[in-house]
Amino acid sequence: MNRKYRLSTALDVDDLLMECTSYAIRLANEKHKFDPPMTIYEKSSWGKNGTRADSIYPYFSDSEFYRTQPVYEGAKEFVRRLSQMTEVYISTAVPPQFMGIRAQRILEEFPEIPADHIYMGSSKDKIQTDILFDDAMHNILNSKAKYPILMRRPWNHDATGMLAVNNYEEFLKLVEVIAESYSVSADGGFRGKPKIVVLVGPSGSGKSKIATRLLKKTDKYQKLMSYTTNDPTAIEENAWYNYVSLEHFREMCDSGEFLQSTMYSGHGYGSRKADVDRILSQGKWVLTTMDICGAMALRTHFKNVVTIYIKRDKKALMANILRKNSSIEDKVNRLTAIEYEQKNLELCDYVVDFESYDDAVEQIMDILNIPK
Repeated sequence: MNRKYRLSTALDVDDLLMECTSYAIRLANEKHKFDPPMTIYEKSSWGKNGTRADSIYPYFSDSEFYRTQPVYEGAKEFVRRLSQMTEVYISTAVPPQFMGIRAQRILEEFPEIPADHIYMGSSKDKIQTDILFDDAMHNILNSKAKYPILMRRPWNHDATGMLAVNNYEEFLKLVEVIAESYSVSADGGFRGKPKIVVLVGPSGSGKSKIATRLLKKTDKYQKLMSYTTNDPTAIEENAWYNYVSLEHFREMCDSGEFLQSTMYSGHGYGSRKADVDRILSQGKWVLTTMDICGAMALRTHFKNVVTIYIKRDKKALMANILRKNSSIEDKVNRLTAIEYEQKNLELCDYVVDFESYDDAVEQIMDILNIPK
């Protein structure tokens, strides 16, 4: 098969191509008649935790469960399209007694994947591919792949710093961006008029401060407000957020309002596609700050998106994080994410390494051809 890119991708199966946790929850609800019914949001971490969510684990030792696992809607088309783009492998952890059932299901449901491309076992760090797509945090963190990508699920919503997507379409777009990064020209990857500008960088890089100063230099751009379930007064960059309740946030997620969303330290964050459309319809251009996942989601929905990585040395990042008015847990999460976030500069169009915030603004104005 002639593939578009010279890349290889390893795909997980459970909770990525085939329903696993959600299927077990449906079966548990039918058996135990839970009132109210158990939802997938109750599975916020992996492993038994002494709640009714533990009722799903017996199904993982049942051969009938593996024979009847539903394939996610769109999974077959996703694998077909991905197979046209990259070489595809399966890397799946399944109990030994059920390996035959799993292999048969994969071959039946995804005929594009050759039998010798199916690997079974829990040590996914042994798989050598360019890209790994998985929903388990430990597999992402231990992966030897150059681009390990996380599928967002309730049990990994606290993950930050690494590449993550919410659906197949975002993943396919991210593969395109990764492929383009291999051949990007030395003087930058962006061509055309940047109607949407995204400042990307680790926590503590100062991207929100830089964006605020940039807005004062030009009236062409308008900031994109995001939404959060966190108390705005507890967020240093609260001028960039609208507060919504957790219930409302989940409704917005379920209705497809967000072009990107994530949970971090128990709080939801997201941006609406309608808000971007509104700004553009008013003749303005969009300026926003996001992590790399949000930036890639924007590229999925819009053209003329330019990403600018705000680079700071590790010591400065750590100092800024430690000065934040946040919990110890939040600071630990942000500190441990620095290494992963710094890798994301390879996926951005430009990198700004600066001595002061004013210096950063000057560099960005040059990149965007904003008159001084």
